[in-house]
Amino acid sequence: MKAIGINGSPRKGWNTDLMVQEALKGAASKGAETELIHLYDLTFKGCVSCFECKRKDGPSLGHCAHQDDLTGVLKKGVLCDLLILGSPIYLGEVTAGMRAFIERFTFQYITYRKDGSTFNQRRIPTGFIYTMNVSEELLTKIGYDNKFKFYEDRFNQIIGPSKTVYATETWQTRDYSKYEMSMFDEAERKQRHETVFPVDLKRAFDMAASLV
Repeated sequence: MKAIGINGSPRKGWNTDLMVQEALKGAASKGAETELIHLYDLTFKGCVSCFECKRKDGPSLGHCAHQDDLTGVLKKGVLCDLLILGSPIYLGEVTAGMRAFIERFTFQYITYRKDGSTFNQRRIPTGFIYTMNVSEELLTKIGYDNKFKFYEDRFNQIIGPSKTVYATETWQTRDYSKYEMSMFDEAERKQRHETVFPVDLKRAFDMAASLV
């Protein structure tokens, strides 16, 4: 069994990356072979709408035809047994890199057939991980929970069964005084990182283990 973790954060060693790594440890605890991929190490675009993945009898039917650094990652995603997708929330959305990956990975399977069937021949469990500045209360108030459900629903429909975990009010930098960030309490965020974030990591571990 192979589990692939996709870190959609540009920041290695920080919240999202750490949670994806912990999720992979959860998969490994159930015997899975794991691999971590950092999207921001790669150069790629989102879907270019060439429709080659839907051309009847075409060489790329059911697969993305666009060639760039993401091509190999998409192939690994198609063959894996568990997919972990991690992203911070920027301006109410996943990062541009993660959004581009999701476009390329899911659109290749979508058809416009009347029966609604897809090209996907095997169900791939997917775990979503999100990190963000906002509180749990504000998350619901501004509709992030609906956004997370949207991605879960699309993957349930196109890829396979999906689950979500997230971390709120994350620690953003080791020295808040260097930046225009006076709305945050640095000491409070640091304390939360030391006491609450370990619980978030455990939740990521348990989610992945449950999906294997």
